[in-house]
Amino acid sequence: MPTSAIIPAHIAASREARAWPFEEARRLITRLEKLPGGADKTVIFETGYGPSGLPHIGTFGEVARTSMVRHAFEVLTEGRRKTRLICFSDDMDGLRKVPDNVPNKDMLSRYLDHPLSAIPDPFDNEHTSYSAHNNAMLRSFLDQFGFEYEFFSATDCYKSGQLDTTLLRMLEVYDKVMDIILPTLGEARRATYSPFLPVCQRTGKVLQVPMIERNPKAGTVVYLDPETGEKVETKVTGGAVKCQWKADWAMRWTALGVDYEMAGKDLIDSVTLSSKICKALGGTPPEGFNYELFLDDKGQKISKSKGNGLTIDEWLTYASPQSLSLYMFQKPKSAKKLHFDVIPRAVDEYLHFVSSYAAQEAKNQLDNPAWHIHSGAPPKAELPISFALLLNLVAASNAEDKGVLWGFIRRHVPDASPPAFPVLDHLAGYAVNYYRDFIRPKKVFRPADDVEREALQSLSAALAKAPKHASAEDLQGIIYDVGRAIPRYQDLAAKGATPERPGVSIQWFNAIYQVLLGEEKGPRFGSFIALYGIDETRALIDKALAGDLLA
Repeated sequence: MPTSAIIPAHIAASREARAWPFEEARRLITRLEKLPGGADKTVIFETGYGPSGLPHIGTFGEVARTSMVRHAFEVLTEGRRKTRLICFSDDMDGLRKVPDNVPNKDMLSRYLDHPLSAIPDPFDNEHTSYSAHNNAMLRSFLDQFGFEYEFFSATDCYKSGQLDTTLLRMLEVYDKVMDIILPTLGEARRATYSPFLPVCQRTGKVLQVPMIERNPKAGTVVYLDPETGEKVETKVTGGAVKCQWKADWAMRWTALGVDYEMAGKDLIDSVTLSSKICKALGGTPPEGFNYELFLDDKGQKISKSKGNGLTIDEWLTYASPQSLSLYMFQKPKSAKKLHFDVIPRAVDEYLHFVSSYAAQEAKNQLDNPAWHIHSGAPPKAELPISFALLLNLVAASNAEDKGVLWGFIRRHVPDASPPAFPVLDHLAGYAVNYYRDFIRPKKVFRPADDVEREALQSLSAALAKAPKHASAEDLQGIIYDVGRAIPRYQDLAAKGATPERPGVSIQWFNAIYQVLLGEEKGPRFGSFIALYGIDETRALIDKALAGDLLA
């Protein structure tokens, strides 16, 4: 980030900023202060991706979060330090099993143990390999977000010789690496383990075999071909071998000079072991933290091979990219469910943070997620309608496209139009999609009982007397007054309630949502009426009481 893009007030406020990206950036600064040459080196941030399965949102989240730490670091250092973000794809890894969520499984099964970059594209043959397809999907999405990153392919790095020096060093300290890893393995695995995985010259497979001879001066290792029993000598450079996972991670940190990389909580032990190997290689392990995992709707860990989480494209069908970034920002060290039902709240929370940003003092702006999502420059987005309200409007109007919604929106905001409110226009489209796929199939209308019928009739009559352009607050007051007059809905325990003016129980609003909208809860109903229309709401009440919504 150029220094001119950093606001001086933010530089001053950053020293006390409490948001987690700043905490991480401060730890990175401390690391660099202790690192020989750390004051002058280009600061390397890295994220890793295993392209054995389709990219999922968790993959994106690591890039988004790392980018937030990078930006916080640049502000703390006043833009004076050069930084790079490397997105590293481990596409030379051997395919160990066929994922559940890909086509042409029979074809893929014939390539088990082959490098991912040497397997044909099972999707459409538009890419040179299976990993090339998955890498392209990830890069395409990251590019949509405008991330500044450099994409590294493990295959290219190994074959180009970029990792050769560190691979030769791995061979020199082979025994130290084995002493680190072997105590963590079971007896059977210890017998076959080697930090080097030779790529078989005969079959092209990535072999998991022990090394029977090592020649550091020649830069070679010797193993027995598992099928022929013949001795095979191979170099450890030029892509002739690939390193085992933990050794590979450490080798990468050392070769690329990585300063910061975060990882999931499930990799805590791997980080510990890779850090020890990195030190054995003469490197310094990067700074980083362990984030909690994303869970599917059943509470299970999201897996690329199972495809049991939201895909990147699925989120973007129903919500904005910025709402996804917010979800990644919030509480990274807490396990969170990542399923379709989290989307509406994420959208409205994002809009709230953006709309409140401009009025905040600098120190509070740096704690606002919108600052981190937009790299310090959030847009202006003052929207008169929430996403939750749009969803209920779609539900009541049975809108099939966002054009119908704009007719209602203009009642609330007469001068509103898609060009004037482009964010709102996108939200309207998202609302139609989300309602069609997730709300409509689950809607359950129920008939009103006698008390509810009388209450809804009273509400309709009260609305008939309301001014045509009554405000949302006035309409909300009418709803309260109707409920307050009915004993079932009186709440004497409510704050400020008196026998003469009791509070109104949530039961009244639950009845409205369930009978009129087929849902358990919803937004402020006064705001809904103001948007949907008084006459339309009264007609909706008539339909509900006639049983027309039950069909």
